[in-house]
Amino acid sequence: MDDRTQASLDTVMAFMGAMGSGDMDTMGTLMADDMVWHNEGDASLPWIGGATGKENVFAFLGKFSENFRTTAWENTDAFASGDTVAVFGRMNGITIHSGKEVGEFSFALRAKVKDGQVVLWHWFEDSFAVSQAYNG
Repeated sequence: MDDRTQASLDTVMAFMGAMGSGDMDTMGTLMADDMVWHNEGDASLPWIGGATGKENVFAFLGKFSENFRTTAWENTDAFASGDTVAVFGRMNGITIHSGKEVGEFSFALRAKVKDGQVVLWHWFEDSFAVSQAYNG
């Protein structure tokens, strides 16, 4: 793996680790000022859609954390090429709205890194399963 690819993978994994531990300071350091965050899925869920810019991304993440509590997370595969990183895995959680557990579901991430910071976080999840739990 070349240095650029390794650096991109390291940045994304560090960002993901900071997010998982609630380390907002590290997340902010690893986030480009004009970062784009986009979650694909059922638009009836409050955290589906996106945000542009560090302040808006943090507000968007606040909306997510008000509505979903992650109970399990496992990265199963990660690949990188140049500035692009893909991560796949499984997770589980409880939707605060209904109090229901989603059940294990798959996720995929496509991220881009520039100058040691995340500029794109494009998230894909099994929004049908999540929506079913959220909407009771």
